[in-house]
Amino acid sequence: MHMKTIRILLILSVVLVTGIWVQAAEPGSPTEQLKPSLDSLVDILKDESLKGDAKKVERRRLIMKEISNGFDFREMSQRVLGRTWNTITPEQQDYFVVQMTKLLENVYVGKLETYSGEKVEFVEERVKGNRAQVTTLIEDQGVKLPVHYIMQKTGSKWMVYDINIEGVSLIRNYMEQFRSILRQNDYEGLVKIIEEKNLSFKESDGS
Repeated sequence: MHMKTIRILLILSVVLVTGIWVQAAEPGSPTEQLKPSLDSLVDILKDESLKGDAKKVERRRLIMKEISNGFDFREMSQRVLGRTWNTITPEQQDYFVVQMTKLLENVYVGKLETYSGEKVEFVEERVKGNRAQVTTLIEDQGVKLPVHYIMQKTGSKWMVYDINIEGVSLIRNYMEQFRSILRQNDYEGLVKIIEEKNLSFKESDGS
C-alpha cells in the first residue's frame, strides 16, 4: 500500500468535519448524519484539557464514544470474518466484535491524535436502497485524493462500515489478513492472535 494511502487512512475519521460543502446535504442524508458525531470528535482532539498521557484513558473513551455514533463495528466485524461469522455462536460473535473494535481502536485511534487540520471537500453522495457511498476529496501535501465512505442504513440511521481510498478497502484489507490466518488456524486461533495483538498495545502503553 502506498505510504500516502496509509497516512490518509489513519486520518479519515476526523478530516470529514473540517471540509468544504459543495452543496447542502439533505436532512437525514448519509452525509448529514455523519457530521454531528465527527464534529464532536474534532472538538475532543482539539481540547487542550484532554491532551497528554495523563488524559489518555478519558480521551480515548470520549473518542470511541463519538466514533461509535457513526461507525458500525458489528457490521465491520461480520464482514471481516466472512463465512466464519455464521459458524460461531452468538456469544462468540459478541466477543469477536469487542476484540475487533479494540483492535481498530488500538491501530487507528492513536493516529487520530496526530490530527493537524487536513481539509476535505464533499463531492458526491450516492444512495441505492439501504446502501450509500459518500465521496470526498482530501487534500494532503498539495494532492487531492478521493475517499469513499461506504454506509448502510438500519432503521433511520446511516452508519459507516467501510472506507475506501485509491481502491483500498479497510474491511477487505482485514478480511484478507484474517482469511490467511484462518487457513492455518481455526477460529479460536484467530481470536488468540487478535487478543495478543491488543495486549501488546496495552503493554506498550505501560498500562
